[in-house]
Amino acid sequence: MALLAVEGVCKAFGSLKAVDEVSFTVAPGEIFGIAGPNGSGKSTLFNLITGIPFAPDRGRIVFDGDDIQGKPGHAIARLGLARTFQRETSFDGLTMFENVLIGASYGKPDRAAAAARDAAAEALEFVGLESRSFGRLAGELSVFDRKCLMLATAIAMEPKMLLLDEPASSLTRPEIETSIGLIRRTAARGITIVLIEHVLTFLMSLSQHLLVLNQGRVLAAGEPATVIADERVIEAYLGTRRAAA
Repeated sequence: MALLAVEGVCKAFGSLKAVDEVSFTVAPGEIFGIAGPNGSGKSTLFNLITGIPFAPDRGRIVFDGDDIQGKPGHAIARLGLARTFQRETSFDGLTMFENVLIGASYGKPDRAAAAARDAAAEALEFVGLESRSFGRLAGELSVFDRKCLMLATAIAMEPKMLLLDEPASSLTRPEIETSIGLIRRTAARGITIVLIEHVLTFLMSLSQHLLVLNQGRVLAAGEPATVIADERVIEAYLGTRRAAA
């Protein structure tokens, strides 16, 4: 049984069809990659799945057996579906620990205060920020550390599934390699991951299945090696087979 099933989902802004009849499923425990050129609808798709900031115009989204299309973002999050964003988001005037504590409390509002603090501390240790977490403000962090902070905040929610939106953007090559290892370790915790990224080598190193969007529609889907060899995918990214060569 799929943990996430997206069926015929659509979203239009005026005459622009940002997401157009997109369907796919994600199995429990897998890392599922989503690729596509700029403007292909990847982040809009994440918005539709999580209800932040809008729902689909039509279509069905089922998460762990629950129909979630149209539900508010906080209700979807508390079912066990968390996300990070393209831009590094945090409460810059709060410490790293306070940021992650908000996630631990928001994701499980019935959790006792001591348990929330323990979850926040464990998540910070997991991403390698524990030694600086209590006094340093989130606004003082580097891009890489802010991405780690977002990941820790999501992990502290104890999600069943985590949607990662371009985690490798703006990172150096060594930071990208560290991120790959961190995502693998996150999956090893039993968290199913859906991953958007422009960097195909990043997706190829992590994904068990790959879906490519173009102009809001599914262009190709399947095993990563097969998908990136598809002529339509090569043309969408590079223009022609000659350009790819």
